[in-house]
Amino acid sequence: MGGLDLRELECFLVLGEELHFGRTAQRLYVSQGRVSQLVRALERRIGGRLFERTSRRVRPTPLGERLLAELRPGYDAVHAAVDSARAAARGVEGTLRLGFLAGTGHGELVDAIRTFQRRHTGSEVVLTEVPLADPFGDLRRGEIDAAVVMLPVAEPDLVVGPSFSRQPQTLAVSARHPLARRASVTAEDLAACPMLDIGGSAPGYWREISAPATTPGGRAIPRGPAVRTMQEALTTIAADRGGMLFCAPTARSQNRPDVVFVPVTGLPDSVLGLVWHRERETARLRAFGRALAEGA
Repeated sequence: MGGLDLRELECFLVLGEELHFGRTAQRLYVSQGRVSQLVRALERRIGGRLFERTSRRVRPTPLGERLLAELRPGYDAVHAAVDSARAAARGVEGTLRLGFLAGTGHGELVDAIRTFQRRHTGSEVVLTEVPLADPFGDLRRGEIDAAVVMLPVAEPDLVVGPSFSRQPQTLAVSARHPLARRASVTAEDLAACPMLDIGGSAPGYWREISAPATTPGGRAIPRGPAVRTMQEALTTIAADRGGMLFCAPTARSQNRPDVVFVPVTGLPDSVLGLVWHRERETARLRAFGRALAEGA
């Protein structure tokens, strides 16, 4: 590679996808400072700036856009060659047990399953729904090979693979709730609606995705009853006992006259990701992750 550092190239490509130093660091399992260090090192090798950085956004320079376009095919070809060798040595054929949260089995995920099974005709994806209250339990018990869950995931024994389906958030409330008559609500309006808690063993930071304790401005959000599954949540919401945040595709997949999904402004988009146990990575799993990343 003529003195090039593959880690620098990988960091450059991931930052080119995420356009965010924090998310890039999370995907690469390094600090944000290390991401900045790797990008600066590559810029010194190239002899020009590859990204414009401000306090509000990151975007490629014209030079960075050109390098991204020219580098990605070669980088993907290297990974494809390695995956092909691993498949030959370890075998991709067989069953991939894939868990998913209710409402996430659509769009890019379905396309990735079709692509994976078309490429690897001896493989099959078996789907299993994982509960809101215990999103990582099946992975840790070895009952599934990977799971599609909401991000972020910050579990030391789990690997976060490709992310996809970045979508606006919506507030699910009873059709009788005052906010149901609004065309949209702001994040600060959430203080007027108790948020259903996700019970069970889901970590606190992960429960905050669907049921934040405070608004971005620091106002306390009342806590509603605890639920363990999607259907429990929707039924409790329909009974006007609280609300919950859902991504837009999940909202579109639900068809209940007693529950209204209201768009929310002022919150980060929801993101889905593929996660698996650090000690159980296989060629089959990597092949599926690549199919998912290509369609994201």
